[in-house]
Amino acid sequence: MQFLMTCDQLLVIGLIIDNLQRKISLETRAVLNTILVALDGSDIAERVIQALDDLVLSPKSKIVLCHVVSTTAKTEQPADRPLSDSSTFSYLQIEKQLVAYQASLPYQSELELVTGDPAQEIIRLANIYQADLILMGNRGLTGMKRIVDGSVSSQVMEEAHCSVLVVKHSG
Repeated sequence: MQFLMTCDQLLVIGLIIDNLQRKISLETRAVLNTILVALDGSDIAERVIQALDDLVLSPKSKIVLCHVVSTTAKTEQPADRPLSDSSTFSYLQIEKQLVAYQASLPYQSELELVTGDPAQEIIRLANIYQADLILMGNRGLTGMKRIVDGSVSSQVMEEAHCSVLVVKHSG
């Protein structure tokens, strides 16, 4: 029994095989359904957003943009005291920046602006949203400054239940 095929038939078979290979590849590829993007308002935030743009995501992916206002800073205020005008202005500026980032995303997204310990709050939000990935920046602290201030990204990498992608400081 001989099989003779025309060029058209071979082309169709080739296309079918190619489509099956792509489908298998898509099904076996890890899908990032939810990504928590932690932004700190520093210069690195733009690079973090660029890294998000560079990821190949499903159209169904959900992005959670978050900013944590640190309560571990030296300017702690009692919880029962009203925020100063400068604090309110800072919150509004942060929210405005998050909304601008959100507007540029082609994915479903949410915003979270919370207060607390940055590493703990990022981990808490990743757990709440069942994030598949945390995307965040690294301020590039070294030496004593890193020892005294600590590294939020290092703590998140150690304690998070999901993968963490850290965009390094360019300096």
